[in-house]
Amino acid sequence: MRVAIGADDTGALTDALIAELERRGAELERLGALGPGDREWASIGLAVGDAVATGRADTGIVCCWTGTGISIAANKVPGIRAALCADAATAAGARRWNDANVLALSLRATSPDIGLEILDAFLGTAASDDPADRKEIAKLV
Repeated sequence: MRVAIGADDTGALTDALIAELERRGAELERLGALGPGDREWASIGLAVGDAVATGRADTGIVCCWTGTGISIAANKVPGIRAALCADAATAAGARRWNDANVLALSLRATSPDIGLEILDAFLGTAASDDPADRKEIAKLV
């Protein structure tokens, strides 16, 4: 699994996410404060979106103070469906019904434990193959 992960700051949540992704054997492309490059949330969201849209990454994760701005930025990239998730049920629903390909998290409001639950739900849920769901998703691309 190839994951582009970017944040405009580091902390307990980003450390936990990276450790878990590495434990799972993910190949990481680290952006923003997690690696070299621009540390502005809009640029990071666009860069993670680009990594997913071009196929360099299978999925993306973006984090900023609220998670809102960076998710909006990622969603500016054609083909990206970034979902700001505060709990595991929302993350599973975003994958199942929206075929979300970028997970957005709030650095302020997401504890490492909840963040790992959200990550597990996001990565562990497949997109629906129900024709009605696929019809709705097709409207977004």
